[in-house]
Amino acid sequence: MKAPPVLRGGLGARLALLGGGVTLFGAGIVLMLESKLGLAPWDVLNQGLSRHSPLSFGEANLVISLAIVVLAWRLGAPIGVGTITNAVGISVTIIVLTAIHAVGRLAHEPLAVRIVLLAAGISLIGAGSGFYLGAALGAGPRDSLMVVGARRTRFRIGAVRATLELVALLAGLALGGTAGAGTVAFVVLIGPSVEGSFWLLSRSPLALPSTA
Repeated sequence: MKAPPVLRGGLGARLALLGGGVTLFGAGIVLMLESKLGLAPWDVLNQGLSRHSPLSFGEANLVISLAIVVLAWRLGAPIGVGTITNAVGISVTIIVLTAIHAVGRLAHEPLAVRIVLLAAGISLIGAGSGFYLGAALGAGPRDSLMVVGARRTRFRIGAVRATLELVALLAGLALGGTAGAGTVAFVVLIGPSVEGSFWLLSRSPLALPSTA
């Protein structure tokens, strides 16, 4: 599928689905963090910032996300309730989960367990993306920046997204963020994970019938 399914319900129902989506997304990031196998490019930057400031990993996520929202808005991107909920909700989920002692202990599990954590994290990020995009209440901060960046330059949207991810990754590495096999796995698998969540949601009672 090339587009997210449209989820059923009025504003209240879609807000609930949006909230569930960003919670799943944040939980996926935490599982990747605790796998110690490498983070997604933007999270490498979040981790790097946290290592050079008083901010925790989750707080760094919030600061960078809000900065991206402001930048995208200044460049002319429409900012919806989903954009703000994405920026704040994912960060709050990370802050809450990383404060739980049992979650932190996952990083000390054997490699086989941490590989499962990595796979589960990518799956949850894909599922969370399906829910928050299907709620149709506004793109996330990085998606908004990608779209407005493509609109204001001569470059295709895929090239803009790849450039943003690469810049975030390099900046994060320069600050001491962690990249590794998990980073490569995320880059390769996040597309299929998101598309798989679209496919499953479109066949669930949560989605409106396709008009295609």
